Amino acid sequence: MAGNSFGSLFRITTFGESHGKAIGVIIDGCPPNIEIDEEFIQSELDKRKPGQSKITTQRKESDTAQILSGVFEGKSTGTPIAILIPNEDQRSKDYSHIADKYRPSHADYTYQQKYGIRDYRGGGRSSARETAARVAAGAIAKLFLKQQGIEIFAHVSAVGTLEAPNLDSTDLTKLLDVRESNIARCADPATANEMISLIDSVRKDGDTIGGKIATIIRNVPVGLGEPVFDKLHADLGKAMLSINAVHGFEYGSGFSGSEMRGSEHNDIFVKENERVLTRTNFSGGIQGGISNGMDITFRTAFKPVATIMRDQNTLNEAGDNTSISGKGRHDPCVVSRAVIIVEAMAALVIADHLLRNQAYAYGK
Repeated sequence: MAGNSFGSLFRITTFGESHGKAIGVIIDGCPPNIEIDEEFIQSELDKRKPGQSKITTQRKESDTAQILSGVFEGKSTGTPIAILIPNEDQRSKDYSHIADKYRPSHADYTYQQKYGIRDYRGGGRSSARETAARVAAGAIAKLFLKQQGIEIFAHVSAVGTLEAPNLDSTDLTKLLDVRESNIARCADPATANEMISLIDSVRKDGDTIGGKIATIIRNVPVGLGEPVFDKLHADLGKAMLSINAVHGFEYGSGFSGSEMRGSEHNDIFVKENERVLTRTNFSGGIQGGISNGMDITFRTAFKPVATIMRDQNTLNEAGDNTSISGKGRHDPCVVSRAVIIVEAMAALVIADHLLRNQAYAYGK
């Protein structure tokens, strides 16, 4: 199976399956002498792990990260960093009823047709459990970006048609405190309470619901991204669309920008305190595929979880009509746990482009 690695200079390769012995990640290209805060890495994993609340799957995993290499006396050495996360609470019997059935909107059919074999226990490699490895790698990237003063913040901005107001605070630490004070992980408390009620209602109905995550990346220097195939927003889009259940990505004004005129949409340049800024930020901090120094903003849309606790018609591997019913432990809505995954993938992209951009310094 190809396609298990991501990034050019700051490069990760993840491995493992949902019901295997462990999942993990190799991080290659992390600069040396980065302070590796293991408590921070674990706190990031804790935000993604299952069993957090009544609106998430009840699978119990500690997601305890074990750093096997690449760190000495609390600092990165510049050699590959290997992180292992053991699986502890697999219930493979919960999936025996789908051993020869294709779950609607899952990867069962496509995996079987492509590889001629599939691990039906939790979806194997296609399971969102794989994203724990990304979060561990993203935590390392965040520690690197922290030294550069770069901040990343994401929150649940919508569940179904229920939308939170646009963020108006410039204090990301304050927004983080609000986000982590509620199980919906929304930075607006009033909307968070409505989201929790909606998700819980959907769960009790045996159904699922989708949502959106809004992200801000602050203090990104001018010049990250390449103007043709490796545009910064293109790499961010690829990163987000590689996350399980993601069906949409937009940056800056996004799709609403197509409804505007150029005279409305153009971001006018101004100079403040010797710094070049723009009065508006419809560009989302990226112009011509290259960061312009403004906040990078984007939104990621997640579909409803495909496993629902209702009977559905489907086909089996023989092509016969059959029915299937969801069993086991599943999220009624993934966005509250996906917030930290979005941040992790964003951190990996920015870290990679930051290293790539350093090559241009030699020509100046």
